[in-house]
Amino acid sequence: MFFLPHFVSSIRSPSRSNQQPSFKDEKEPTMAPSFDWWAKGVHKGTPVVVKMDNPDWSMVELEGPSEDDFLIGNNPTDTRAKARGKNAKQLTWVLLLKAHRAAGYLTSVASTLASIGPAIRRRVASGRTDTESTSSFENKTVKTRFYNCIKVFLWFSLFLLGFEIAAYYKGWHFRASNLQLQYIFMAPFGVRDFFDWLYSNWVLIRVGFVAPPLQFLANVCIVLFLIQSLDRLILCLCCFWIRVKKIKPIPKEDTVADLETGENGFFPMVLVQIPMCNEREVYQHSIAAVCKLDWPKSKILIQVLDDSDDPMTQLLIEEEVHKWQQVGANIVCRHRVIRDGYKAGNLKSAMSCSYVKDYEFVAIFDADFQPTHDFLKRTIPHFKDNEDVGLVQARWSFVNKDENLLTRLQNINLSFHFEVEQQVNGVLINFFGFNGTAGVWRIKALEDSGGWLERTTVEDMDIAVRAHLQGWKFVFLNDVECQCELPESYEAYRKQQHRWHSGPMQLFRLCLPDVIHAKISFWKKFNMIFLFFLLRKLILPFYSFTLFCIILPMTMFIPEAELPAWVVCYVPALMSFLNILPAPKSFPFIVPYLLFENTMSVTKFNAMISGLFQLGNAYEWVVTKKSGRSSESDLVSLIEKDPKHQLRGSEPDLDEIKAEILQEQKARKKKHNRIYTKELALAFLLLTASARSLLSAQGIHFYFLLFQGISFLVVGLDLIGEQVM
Repeated sequence: MFFLPHFVSSIRSPSRSNQQPSFKDEKEPTMAPSFDWWAKGVHKGTPVVVKMDNPDWSMVELEGPSEDDFLIGNNPTDTRAKARGKNAKQLTWVLLLKAHRAAGYLTSVASTLASIGPAIRRRVASGRTDTESTSSFENKTVKTRFYNCIKVFLWFSLFLLGFEIAAYYKGWHFRASNLQLQYIFMAPFGVRDFFDWLYSNWVLIRVGFVAPPLQFLANVCIVLFLIQSLDRLILCLCCFWIRVKKIKPIPKEDTVADLETGENGFFPMVLVQIPMCNEREVYQHSIAAVCKLDWPKSKILIQVLDDSDDPMTQLLIEEEVHKWQQVGANIVCRHRVIRDGYKAGNLKSAMSCSYVKDYEFVAIFDADFQPTHDFLKRTIPHFKDNEDVGLVQARWSFVNKDENLLTRLQNINLSFHFEVEQQVNGVLINFFGFNGTAGVWRIKALEDSGGWLERTTVEDMDIAVRAHLQGWKFVFLNDVECQCELPESYEAYRKQQHRWHSGPMQLFRLCLPDVIHAKISFWKKFNMIFLFFLLRKLILPFYSFTLFCIILPMTMFIPEAELPAWVVCYVPALMSFLNILPAPKSFPFIVPYLLFENTMSVTKFNAMISGLFQLGNAYEWVVTKKSGRSSESDLVSLIEKDPKHQLRGSEPDLDEIKAEILQEQKARKKKHNRIYTKELALAFLLLTASARSLLSAQGIHFYFLLFQGISFLVVGLDLIGEQVM
């Protein structure tokens, strides 16, 4: 701990991490020091409390400048002397505070770096890979094969690197710009040694047979990259124009009146649906938020569509629904006997109820979504006197966007999606992909479009495409937000992204004939086929993976094929800058965002291929794991402290539920992170290629490959996101 002369007066308890420095005025004077050399007499001035960032440092109460420090006396000589002394004290005080804070940051960085090594050892020791079964039985054969493949690939990469280094020191300083093939034939064969003969033949093979197709593929990817970058630039310019012109959907006037009487206002019958499946962590939040919506009770019905196969979860949800029924909420709970079709089947089953014909609109919220009380009052009015409007979509906001690096990077992506893509498409062409939740549908639009279908894993995009082909218009409200939760672990995020990128390719195969024969304008067909599906769902993951994860490292070993620096660095940096504009507070994470997006291209490319050709787990549906922060402990406290919410005769069941929840909380801490084979294999390739790039003195390529390889290594060892041991 630092000794701060003239300032330190007492030591308090450690402060919480990630706490910004704050100053708090105290009414009581601080205790005078007991040492004569520490200070003379009683200190003057206002004491302040400084909360340090790092939990290893204590919270120190410091004495700030007194009022005399800012007063100017009548005597100019005394004033100047006193000012010099006070200014020196103030400067020392500020510098010491800065030094103390910097030391806290250094300590935090040092502790983080020191923990990386043990974390990596724990990952490898756990031996669980993404190819193994999720059951408790561990497949030793898969584990052994995984380690053998990693070792073989690593040694092969090192062999190639050693081969190139040896050639470099024997004078083979080849780059595409100064390659002189006649050097190979300068000396007779007898003079050259075996290594020169071997490497010269390798050079001839790669010049004649390997480099041309690789360069052709690189040029194709560069063209696709430029087209997609141009599309993104146009979207950003359109978004800027919308902001400058302050264009936004405006509902009709006098559409909302007194909620008590429901008279002289637009209060149609609204059905609210909450589809969920084993959502024990978050079901309370969504049900409570929906039950508090401002809408006449006689004109709203809430359906909790519970597809849970866990009896305990079913009982908890039924108990929560019964609790809200007792306080007057018009809410029902539905369980399906046959659980087919995932979420689409659940929604389709709910819409088949006989009482649905009495309702005009349906609002859909996933289990982790918490709409504000005025959500319906801000969305439903957009349907009034707009009979061709079939959907009103609100944007998402995130309760845990600052939880860890993974959630921060997701927030950048989704902020761009809503702020730019959805808003621009909604304003210019009245069409965008339905996000599956936080939206209100006109029930007639759902019926005209064929209702919910279980043919893909993106039922929300499916119904949006079919409704657009039927002529329905969509409205996106960028100023209406609905809070939800981001996946906090890489495993959950990876599965979510696989479904989001596999489903569109399934849908593209199925709906392409319908789009071609639809009675809509040529521009709308072009927008849906080329921009909506091909460019943003197929081309983007294709070139991201192929160009930056395969072609770029291969050009290090085959220097006859080149990628210019502007492709590797400048254009990607510009695109990352544009992506991060809707989330300006995330600018410090622009470099991790660029690297992470390239890392995720492996998962997205694999999902795109599997969906397009119906391979592997293309139709796999995994419910995204929610953390439901504090929801489990709140549930336990609810059972303990609020017996009035319990059903009669259900006390033994709730005690059993409580015990199971506590047991799951303990088991969660024993869960192991996984290690991901594809990401680790590419990490070795990129790191080896970065070492090879040093021989060609390619600075930008070296740094990109180095940091991209580290990014793949971090993700492959599951060191990003929520950490559970």
